[in-house]
Amino acid sequence: MSGQILIIDDEEGIRFSLRGILEDEGHEVVEAESGEEGLELLGTDIPDMVFLDIWLPGMDGLEVLGTISEQYKGLPVIMISGHGTIETAVKALKKGAFDFIEKPLSLEKVVVTSRNALEFSRLRQENLALKTRIDSEQPVSLTGRSRAIVDLNNVISRVAPTDSWVLITGENGTGKEIVARSIHNLSGRSEKPLVAVNCAAIPEELIESELFGHEKGAFTGAEKAQAGKFELADGGILFLDEIGDMSLKTQAKILRILQEQSFEHVGGRKTIKVDVRVIAATNKNLLNEIEAGNFREDLYYRLKVFPLELPPLRERNEDVPLLIKDFMESLMRQHGFKPIAFDDAATEILRNYPWPGNVRELKNFVERMFIMYAGETVSPDRLPPEFQGAAPTASRDREVSESRETVVEMDFEALIAEGPNDLKKARADFEARFLEAKLRDCDGNISQLAKAVGLERSSLYRKLKAYKIQID
Repeated sequence: MSGQILIIDDEEGIRFSLRGILEDEGHEVVEAESGEEGLELLGTDIPDMVFLDIWLPGMDGLEVLGTISEQYKGLPVIMISGHGTIETAVKALKKGAFDFIEKPLSLEKVVVTSRNALEFSRLRQENLALKTRIDSEQPVSLTGRSRAIVDLNNVISRVAPTDSWVLITGENGTGKEIVARSIHNLSGRSEKPLVAVNCAAIPEELIESELFGHEKGAFTGAEKAQAGKFELADGGILFLDEIGDMSLKTQAKILRILQEQSFEHVGGRKTIKVDVRVIAATNKNLLNEIEAGNFREDLYYRLKVFPLELPPLRERNEDVPLLIKDFMESLMRQHGFKPIAFDDAATEILRNYPWPGNVRELKNFVERMFIMYAGETVSPDRLPPEFQGAAPTASRDREVSESRETVVEMDFEALIAEGPNDLKKARADFEARFLEAKLRDCDGNISQLAKAVGLERSSLYRKLKAYKIQID
């Protein structure tokens, strides 16, 4: 396992010997003659481990070790000394040193100690990544048996093993981050990190620093160097969430980096090369944003190598019971809740509810029900007020009835004026005009029309086709 190693020692001969040993092992070596110079280098580029002499001019090694332990937690430091004592060694270990070796340096001791330190650093990073993943308890696949979800999961399984970039679109709460995690989990980069960036949550003046990293002193408050998200995602996947909220200025810089896979830290000159697969997501219509001048067309087509569109929950309402079951099992594991049940009438209401907040709203609803009715059965009268009008016979039928009355008032005389008609033809003529009027009311949105008239989309499409009603 190779890494970047910083040597801080005032003796040129020691630095030369260590460099030779470490470079023969495949490591990249950086040198500093004093503690002050070593800390300055750390502020520019953080190595994987440090060899630090105890006796240095100016700041001594123990003082430098204290600063490193405080500012760069987890960075392994191996202390070296030609005048070592047990007391000094104990003091160094208490201050956070990984190990202590004496001069003259043993080749075998240097190799073994550096190998152990790098392995410790790697395991610590993996442990932090695993802890983050466990704590977040994010699912890594979409739940559902609807045609839309089955097809989407099949497409994900095809695109994930490739290195193609993916653009995920869909309303808020539909599971765009879950799709990104699913792609990462099924990809050849699953052992490497998935680094997520919420482009909408980072202030514009800080997003360049977040993405590309910065050098010490690059701007007010930059007290030490920091790696950017692109750098952290090297070899893995960078997930740019809410990409549509990124400023045009940052979009231009992102485009160059995406094309070249290289960049510089903010305030730096060193070019950093990376190998990153990009997944972007947005709840906005990027073509509309391009037309409005808010999004770069060239960036759109660079990201849209493989587009995936997530359906809203109202278009796959047969998945609602399955999602509720998943969320209940997760909450029972996390909090030890007693199980709850929804009777048939409550389940039907939940299936017909439009879920404007999509899957996220459903998850919050299930948690709310657990708090209120753990260990009990939920009937319609126990559902929150916003669900009371979601029963199939209430608001939807009333809306259809009101629309039907409006169309009858408009078109009844027109139907009579056309001459003798049998009942079947009159009914067909009325239905065609009714659907045309409702389609205009819904601004051509088929999903809204299906909900308004109480038909499945497939049945609605057949009717529109039969009546030769044009869909924009």
